[in-house]
Amino acid sequence: MSIEIEAHAQPVSSPLLELRDVVAGYGGGDVLKGVHLVVEQGSITCIVGPNGAGKSTVLRVISGLLRPRRGEVLFYGRSIAGLSPRKILARGIVQVPQNHSLFTDMTVAENVKLGGYMLHDHALVNRRLGEIEELFPIVRERAREKAGSLSGGQQRLVEFARCLMLEPKLILLDEPSMGLDPQTLKQVLGTVSLMQQTGKTVLLVEQNVRAGLTLSTHGVVMESGQVRLEGTHQEILDNPEIGHLYLGGTLSGA
Repeated sequence: MSIEIEAHAQPVSSPLLELRDVVAGYGGGDVLKGVHLVVEQGSITCIVGPNGAGKSTVLRVISGLLRPRRGEVLFYGRSIAGLSPRKILARGIVQVPQNHSLFTDMTVAENVKLGGYMLHDHALVNRRLGEIEELFPIVRERAREKAGSLSGGQQRLVEFARCLMLEPKLILLDEPSMGLDPQTLKQVLGTVSLMQQTGKTVLLVEQNVRAGLTLSTHGVVMESGQVRLEGTHQEILDNPEIGHLYLGGTLSGA
């Protein structure tokens, strides 16, 4: 069954994504306990917080992998709470998971093309692939190589490339820095910034607090299933309490 990529006009005054009083969890109980969150169009919003704060659970709710027990999830002002992951993908929300998700026995080009599996238009898929190769030279340079031959950082870049095949409105990134050495981390985070510069909106969860907040335009601090603090990139960086909690000093002065 084919499914069309849906397009919705966004009211200028509305945020791209909004969570209102979202409560959600698993069999053992609620992880999110009334989360309010706003993601503005064109932003890089970074969620930080201790383990168990509910950061990745927020992404699962947005992408449709977890249905909220209560509350609203609005995308372009329309509810997406409870929709299937496929329908949410069709609305323009894609997620790059925490763990590497490439098919290692397939080539780089084949993996990237899989990102456009919903398009059902061979010419369009090839055109999108060509556009993505301009942003991600590795896709062209390593096109015929097996994805399993790439380093962890290179695989992450190919995952980013693949997620752009549907021209998403919102990209969800779960711990993009996990397992990366400092040099590769710089390259990967630079690519996140590049995606924003080309008009994408990014919501990421990041354990590397310093790197994530420095990269972002907006920051969200979660604790015990709730949003404790939110603001611009600089407001979060300059907050002495956050610096003390996470780095033993102010973030901006480090």
